[in-house]
Amino acid sequence: MDVLVLIDKLDDSIHNGKPVPLTDQVRVEREQIYDILDQMRATVPEEIKQARWIVKERQEMLAEAKREAERIIREARDQQERLINQQEVVRLAERQAEDIVEEARSREREIRLGAEDYADDILNTLEVNLQKFTQAVQRGRERLAGREQSAEVG
Repeated sequence: MDVLVLIDKLDDSIHNGKPVPLTDQVRVEREQIYDILDQMRATVPEEIKQARWIVKERQEMLAEAKREAERIIREARDQQERLINQQEVVRLAERQAEDIVEEARSREREIRLGAEDYADDILNTLEVNLQKFTQAVQRGRERLAGREQSAEVG
């Protein structure tokens, strides 16, 4: 039986007790009061056990909730660290890619300038040779012209 019900029964017994004339006191049956008190003594430990069990369950639930919260926080921090590491890897890869592109551009400039220098050298050599060929052609024509004039004179 519930302790509150027993308290209500005790209250009713006192409230419905026979009044003692000329006083504020009431007369109650001793056995009835002792019976209610015995029931209360029997009920209170059971309710205390239930209350302790409820408190224990509550503490276990809170501990479980705290463990779960700590686990979630740990996972969130791990994920955050993974994301930060991924971002760092991406940044590093981007930097390396930029370095590679810059080096490729530099090499392209070097190769292009080298190719232009080589082409300029070849064209210069060709120009010198053409000048020599032109001079040789002019000398040959002059010789021919000199022979033609010698042949006309002679």
